[in-house]
Amino acid sequence: MKQPELGKKISELRKDKGLTQEELVDKCNISVRTLQRIESGEVTPRSYTVKTILAALEYDLSKISDIEDKNAQNFFEWIKDVLLIDIKPEKPANYLIKHLNIAWLFGLIYFILGFLEGAAEYYRIKEDQMIFSIPFYICMKISVLIAFFFFQRGFIIAGHIFKNYLLKIMSFVLIFGMFLVISYDIASIFYESIELEFILGAEALTFGGIGILFGVSLIKLQKSFGQLTVIAGIFEIFAACFFLTVFFAFVGQIVLIPAELLEIVILYKAVELIKIKQSENESTTSGPVRYI
Repeated sequence: MKQPELGKKISELRKDKGLTQEELVDKCNISVRTLQRIESGEVTPRSYTVKTILAALEYDLSKISDIEDKNAQNFFEWIKDVLLIDIKPEKPANYLIKHLNIAWLFGLIYFILGFLEGAAEYYRIKEDQMIFSIPFYICMKISVLIAFFFFQRGFIIAGHIFKNYLLKIMSFVLIFGMFLVISYDIASIFYESIELEFILGAEALTFGGIGILFGVSLIKLQKSFGQLTVIAGIFEIFAACFFLTVFFAFVGQIVLIPAELLEIVILYKAVELIKIKQSENESTTSGPVRYI
C-alpha cells in the first residue's frame, strides 16, 4: 500500500486500538515526528518500519499485501478488457453492442481526421512545411491513433464473435503498426530522422503486406455479412497492392477511402446482427442473454 493510503490506514488502526501517537511510538522505537509524517503521508516508510508499526498494532501485514495484489489484479483486468486480450465467454450481448457502437463511431472520427492528417503530411513531405502548429499537429496525430485503436478494436470483437482469428490478429498488428508510425511522425518533428524516402518505403511495404491479409480476413466474413465484406476486402487488397509498389502508395490511400467507409458499415451491421441474435435468444429463453 502506498502513501497517503498507508498513513491513513495506520492512523485508523492506532485510533481503533485507543492509542495516542506517543503510546504507539513507545512500542515501535521510532520518534513521534516520524510517525506523524508517516500518518500524514509526507514520507514513505521503509518496509521494516511498516512491519514494526503493524506488529505493534497487532495487524497482519499480509492483509495490506492482499489489497495491493487485488489492486494490481484489477488494473491488469482493466488493461485486458481495454485491449480485448481475453474476451470471456460470459460477456453479455449488451457489452458487445456497446463496444461495437464505440468502434464504428470512432471509425467515423478516424475517417474525418484522415483528411486533416493527409493534408498535413502532403505539405510536410512535398512542400517541406507545416500547415498546422506543432501542438495542433501532435494533438491531431494522437487523436488519429486513439480513433484508429478503438476502430480496430471493433474488428477484434467481430473476429472473436464470428470466429475469424485472422481478423483478430491482423487488427492487433495494424494497431501496433499505427502506433509505431504515429510515434515516428511525432518524434521526427524534434529529431533528425533517417532518410524520409526510406521510412515511407518501409511503411508502404509493411502496410501493404498487412493490408492484403486484413482484406482476406474481411472476405472470410462473407457468410455472416454477405457481399459487403467481400467488396471491402477487395478494396483493402487493391489498396495494399498499390502500397507494395511504393511509388503508387498515394493511389492506395485513395482506394482506402471507400474501404474504410465500408468497414464502418460492417461494424454497424455487426451491432444489428447481435441485436437480432439477442431477440431470438430472448424469445426462446427466460435467462440472461449471452451471445458468446
